[in-house]
Amino acid sequence: MYANVKSNYAQAGYTVLRQLFTKEEVAAYKEEAGKVLEQHGVGKEGVYLGMAVASDVFKKAAAHPPLVHALKEIIGDDVVFLSDKLVFKNASTDFGSPWHQDYPYWKGSHKVSVWIALDDATPENGCLRIVPGSHLKGASTHGGDASDGLGFKNRLEDKDLEGEPIVDLSASRGDAIIFHDLLYHASYPNTSGKDRWALISTYKDGTQEDPEYSWSKAAFKV
Repeated sequence: MYANVKSNYAQAGYTVLRQLFTKEEVAAYKEEAGKVLEQHGVGKEGVYLGMAVASDVFKKAAAHPPLVHALKEIIGDDVVFLSDKLVFKNASTDFGSPWHQDYPYWKGSHKVSVWIALDDATPENGCLRIVPGSHLKGASTHGGDASDGLGFKNRLEDKDLEGEPIVDLSASRGDAIIFHDLLYHASYPNTSGKDRWALISTYKDGTQEDPEYSWSKAAFKV
């Protein structure tokens, strides 16, 4: 299994699981994701929410045993999958994600997100960027300008990033990045003209109470 998962997560707010999924598994996920998008349509933000609702392939991926083992190190034995989404960047959907924390989108107990690369991710095609340890700052005010119509109503302001150490997280297909919902993160725009697809799943500690989330239709204990 993977080393230092719990300590990396606690100190830096994230941990990386290299080659969590095989190239063959990733190819199958991307093929299935294409079918889901074709059946259900796509949004201009390049995001489709509810992959595990649309396909049992993604429900099974959410319970991938090595991933569950890592999540239990971080969360404890009562791990609940809430929801997942596909983020697809290509030549026509190429903008980056602004700096933000995920916590304002759900509040309640803190959640854990898993970002899985379905394509190799680089600065040229839109890899993640993070500020290590920023989860220790607590919930920030998200007063950034969101008038561009590209989603992400909760955005950090430029002053929030001043002097902060920014790390680019390049990833190979099958790698997974597990991160805290208070971690400052963003992504580069895709300027490569090639696909950069990722599956992002969200989990919680089942012992913690939360409101009913309308978007967690596929929730189950892993």
